[in-house]
Amino acid sequence: MEIAKLGEFGLIDRLTKDIKPQNESTKYGVGDDCAVLHYPDTEVLVTTDMLMEGVHFDLTYIDLQHLGYKSAMVNISDIFAMNGTPRQLTVSLAVSKRFSVEDMEQFYEGLRLACDKWNVDIVGGDTTSSYTGLAISITCIGEARKEDIVYRNGAKETDLICVSGDLGAAYMGLQLLEREKSVYYAQVDEAKRKGDKKALEELSHFQPDFAGKEYLLQRQLKTEARGDIIQRLREANIHPTAMMDISDGLSSELMHICKQSHVGCRVFEKNIPIDYQTAVMAEELNMNVTTCALNGGEDYELLFTVPIGDHEKIEAMEDVRLIGHITKESLGHILVTRDDQEFELKAQGWNPL
Repeated sequence: MEIAKLGEFGLIDRLTKDIKPQNESTKYGVGDDCAVLHYPDTEVLVTTDMLMEGVHFDLTYIDLQHLGYKSAMVNISDIFAMNGTPRQLTVSLAVSKRFSVEDMEQFYEGLRLACDKWNVDIVGGDTTSSYTGLAISITCIGEARKEDIVYRNGAKETDLICVSGDLGAAYMGLQLLEREKSVYYAQVDEAKRKGDKKALEELSHFQPDFAGKEYLLQRQLKTEARGDIIQRLREANIHPTAMMDISDGLSSELMHICKQSHVGCRVFEKNIPIDYQTAVMAEELNMNVTTCALNGGEDYELLFTVPIGDHEKIEAMEDVRLIGHITKESLGHILVTRDDQEFELKAQGWNPL
């Protein structure tokens, strides 16, 4: 169905008609000029991300349901990175005529799967037309007690540097998808040049062989916010001194923490968690796997610092790795390699501008 047949308000009604609020702070959601939220005794956290077709995502290899899921998760992740609890989400879309009502339903299905996982209410947004592709703007609203909020500027000398999960897999997944996309279009161009209609017909059903690389695709296409790690930290009575999520690459995020906390750092290459599939893919593409883990981005793992007294608690925590420690600012930002050489850590992660 063409979106124009429903119109803006008809589309909104269709996408949101059975959304039921799950949080007490949601007094009124979709359906009026504003959502009504009530936070009497807590701090409100607000984060916004914009995703542009051709810059942040490519519909050649991500379907709209996965895109909706990822769009929500990257915002939810920001709330967790402040040690908060996500509660509400607003969704704004700029949509071209090439998208149908059913396409938008797929996008919203992904959004709602992500929101349902973390009990987040979709409470509003906006839709408009686009002449340049799909644009997505999402705002996530969360809450936290004042004393629980973790900023980027709280790291102290001798603090331990920790990360959740593993790093570099999402970037390797992107490289894999881009490689297969290039192979596909090269074959299409060759078939067109030869006028080979049979080959073009076969290519219309082209499906790359991703056997053995499923984890890399999952990390790139199905982003997960690490609210489970936040819960484990709370259960272990660990309060990070500084924290952020890894969206632009470990090196960039760690430099943000160091700059805002006025400290240095010392990170050990041997301690950086890397999945086996990531290492194999990096070797296949003749890329340095540590460089991919430091600078790849889109991992959406948590990078955080904790007091040295929490060392034993961190060592006992599943899916958390101690990778280094905070030093004096004058000592700089050092990466210690596997053979004990020292290099200045550089922020070379994703830059959208």
